[in-house]
Amino acid sequence: MAKMKTIFFCTSCGNESPKWMGRCPGCGAFNTMEEHIEKPVPAGRAKVAPVGQSRNPQRLREVRSDGEIRFSTGMGELDRVLGGGAVAGSLVLVGGAPGIGKSTLLLQICNSLCKGRKVLYISGEESERQLKLRAERLKVDPEDLFILSETRLSDIVAATEEMQPDILIVDSIQTLYNEENESSPGSVSQVKDCTMSMMQLSKSQGITVFVVGHINKDGNIAGPKVLEHMVDCVLYFEGDPNTSYRLLRAAKNRFGSTNEIGVFEMMDVGLVEVPNPSQMLLEGRPEGASGTCVACVMEGTRPVLAEVQALVSKTTFNVPRRTADGFDFNRAVLLMAVAEKRAGMKLSLFDAYINVIGGLRLDEPGADLPVVLAVASSYRDTPIADDLVAIGEVGLTGEIRSVSHMNQRLAEAARLGFKKCVIPKGGAEKLEIPQGLTVYRVRNLREAIETAL
Repeated sequence: MAKMKTIFFCTSCGNESPKWMGRCPGCGAFNTMEEHIEKPVPAGRAKVAPVGQSRNPQRLREVRSDGEIRFSTGMGELDRVLGGGAVAGSLVLVGGAPGIGKSTLLLQICNSLCKGRKVLYISGEESERQLKLRAERLKVDPEDLFILSETRLSDIVAATEEMQPDILIVDSIQTLYNEENESSPGSVSQVKDCTMSMMQLSKSQGITVFVVGHINKDGNIAGPKVLEHMVDCVLYFEGDPNTSYRLLRAAKNRFGSTNEIGVFEMMDVGLVEVPNPSQMLLEGRPEGASGTCVACVMEGTRPVLAEVQALVSKTTFNVPRRTADGFDFNRAVLLMAVAEKRAGMKLSLFDAYINVIGGLRLDEPGADLPVVLAVASSYRDTPIADDLVAIGEVGLTGEIRSVSHMNQRLAEAARLGFKKCVIPKGGAEKLEIPQGLTVYRVRNLREAIETAL
């Protein structure tokens, strides 16, 4: 009789090991190795493809590409993040903190998905009656929406094979369990087995599967890292629970870009799309206050305006304090060093705090110049004009370098009523300056500060 095999794998990177280790040899994380017992499959139970149904290799040019059928989910913001809509036969993982709005989003899109398609909604966290109450609150009542409250994997697979839905929604993957696995529901091995079964259903029968996954305290999808490798798309639902706005990002997408974002607002009737996130991020902006500057960044193909705030105050410590929220900390420290060296600001004697309003995170180089200008404005206690936008990358020698998609950025700034824009002097892109927008070209940091202030 074959013996059961025990392995340990890292929940952070998926690295496997025959014994437990305090530190993962793959990624170096501590206390991430978890036990997984693999049961041997008897030889008589091995699956063999029936005669006449075996699959043979095909030439790449002979494979038909019209099988990738995209369809709209009914929410433009979700379609944007997915790359133009959901793909038939794909497996999509939607992750986020509990209560952020994952279940609300997936239940709301059923109104549009059920138009010509059959949808099966599996809930392991709510009963059928609770789902009905939530659907009534969200005004979701399509004809071809079927619901099932079940956590046993075999029953879910049987119901799916019998019903043959076009779209399957599983909420959540942490509540499912495989009877053949002795681990408790939500454990690493259970999540891995259940996701593998969902992937086989998706690929073998062409069902589009949406799977809800909770995140752990580190902000990652709960379960092994290999969970993200199995699925086609990984979407993260982010947002401050104290605010009504939610951001949807793609961490992985086999059918589109991962740079797009979707913006929603949580209302009493559910999630409402925000087609103009720039206006939302600039709401409540103070007038005539120092230490604030507007940046224009690209989120995929969408230009977004965001407010960058900085506070520079006299330090009481031997080493000045630096804090950055919504901006990379190391990049912020580097920019302050450049400002001190190239622009003559004695920031080593001051604490500096940087904050991006609205929960947006600025990761692209085009946000460098607005951050430095906000710091300089607070340092001099001189406000920047309320109708000014800054765009540009800052180098170590203090030069201002050009960034991509400059025409789209300028058009977005002009559309929202801004009259001035500080941009780099160089750049190979031919500019199309909108009417009513004055562009100031600068070569270095000193010119940019003197122009803005």
